[in-house]
Amino acid sequence: MSRTDIVIPRKASFLKKVWALAWPYFWSEEKWAARGLLALVVALNLGQVFLDVVLNYWNNDFGNAIQKYDEAAFWRLILKFFIIAIPYLIVYVYATYLQQMLQIRWRKWMTDRTLQHWLTNRNYYRLQLKTGDTDNPEQRIEQDINQFTGSSLDLSLGLMSSVVTLVSFITILWTLSGDLNFAVAGINISIPGYMVWVALLYAAAGSFLTYLVGRPLIRTNFELQRSNATFRFGMTRLRENAENVAFYGGEESERREIMILFGSVWRYWGNLMRQQKRLNFFIIFYRLLANIFPTVVASPRYFSKAISLGGLSQIGSAFGSVQGALSWFVSSFTALADWKATVDRLIGFVDTLERVEAEKPEIDVALGANAELAADDLNVSLPDGRQLIRDLSARIEAGDRVLVSGPSGSGKTTLFRTLAGLWPYGGGTVHVPTNARVLFLPQRPYLPMGTLRHALCYPAQSGDIPDVDLKSVLDEVHLSALKDRLDENANWTMTLSIGEQQRLAIARALLLKPEWLYLDEATAALDADNEKQMYELLKRHLPDATILSIAHREAVARYHTRRLAIDPESRSAALTPLAAE
Repeated sequence: MSRTDIVIPRKASFLKKVWALAWPYFWSEEKWAARGLLALVVALNLGQVFLDVVLNYWNNDFGNAIQKYDEAAFWRLILKFFIIAIPYLIVYVYATYLQQMLQIRWRKWMTDRTLQHWLTNRNYYRLQLKTGDTDNPEQRIEQDINQFTGSSLDLSLGLMSSVVTLVSFITILWTLSGDLNFAVAGINISIPGYMVWVALLYAAAGSFLTYLVGRPLIRTNFELQRSNATFRFGMTRLRENAENVAFYGGEESERREIMILFGSVWRYWGNLMRQQKRLNFFIIFYRLLANIFPTVVASPRYFSKAISLGGLSQIGSAFGSVQGALSWFVSSFTALADWKATVDRLIGFVDTLERVEAEKPEIDVALGANAELAADDLNVSLPDGRQLIRDLSARIEAGDRVLVSGPSGSGKTTLFRTLAGLWPYGGGTVHVPTNARVLFLPQRPYLPMGTLRHALCYPAQSGDIPDVDLKSVLDEVHLSALKDRLDENANWTMTLSIGEQQRLAIARALLLKPEWLYLDEATAALDADNEKQMYELLKRHLPDATILSIAHREAVARYHTRRLAIDPESRSAALTPLAAE
């Protein structure tokens, strides 16, 4: 494990888990740029506090000039204001600009690392098999990382500025407020710097009451984010299956189901509204009261002429800065609640990825010493433990053509996944060919977004195959009408019929020339003549390839040399020569 790995310690505190998410970027290959940007942002935030102190003293001088009717001083201070305003403007603008730059660089790095973790060792596939462990991983990567980086910078820099502001203004407030003298039961009491103690009590009471009133927001924000993600996924699923829904006329059913998902959003949003309303009543009253509270508390000294109007104005400004710094928790509570929900979701996602990666598959996958696919005492089960196939031992040598057959639901596709080294549930060992070029063609091919050229060559680089070869293979699979659309961007899953998609997938196999080809009902949508022609093409173009097929038409048996038959009654599978049948 390197210093730049994002690893969440299981039994650590929440803050240690946050640190495990945040610190690796600042030790990564981008560490000097990251640290440099962070140092600049911190310096500019400190500069903001310094300029606020300068303005505070300017307020005192300006108020006194007005009180004394000193016109010359008045205009001199107006000029001084603009001299202060120019660096003030530059510092505040670039503090935001550089913070945004740091945020997007941090987000890019975290997104890349998280994607790498998600895609490594087929974790994305194994995660999908673990129903309920992590919902909507795409939202965790897109939305939660964005919110984590942005909110972490906002909140941490805000806290730092509040601490520095407190240190800077507390001395001013202590000096200006003087002593509060009063007598209780004949005893004279003097409280030095009494406005500081008033600010501390005011902020402490506000923070405590904010926590009591706003605590339910943390859980509500978490559930609302999850409900929004599930609602969005429901609509994405409808879009991806639009044709099937249209054929079924299932619009009303889909509307009902999506609105049921939205019902969860509605419920948690309602909770959020009520909880936010209660919190807003308190926070807005707290902020309104802070406008007059310091003036009221300091007014006895002003009316006794112990301080001037400028001094009263400066006390009010200093008290506001001290109280605002001490009230960081109050003003940031809503953002903290949202940030906590985001961090919990992101920690849960990374933690689940780590657990999935650490889990040893029940089926051992080993590299075969020879160019063969072998199963030794193989048992194939479903995630719930129900057994599909048991005690399968078989050898499939390079160049074999094997037809996998059995009734629907007997586990043909699951056996395919197992032999390809994907399926983890069961027992025994699968020996896969070493360094072999493998291609898997399912019944519904995967066609990535982008150009037709990219879809045709996937997962190879489209620029590696000449246009003449692409057009020639499209002719052979009877897709000549697509030859002039190679550079057209489209959602090809929606543009092409399922039969055209399957022929395009066969064209992909002819171009990539795999040594091992898995066909999971890859020609099921074609008519008998087209299916025959596709198998003839595979036989002619890939004479040395090993082909494993699942197909329901018995006519395709002629293109295979052996059959792997699954018997669901005995949960057994046997490999036999087709010629012997």
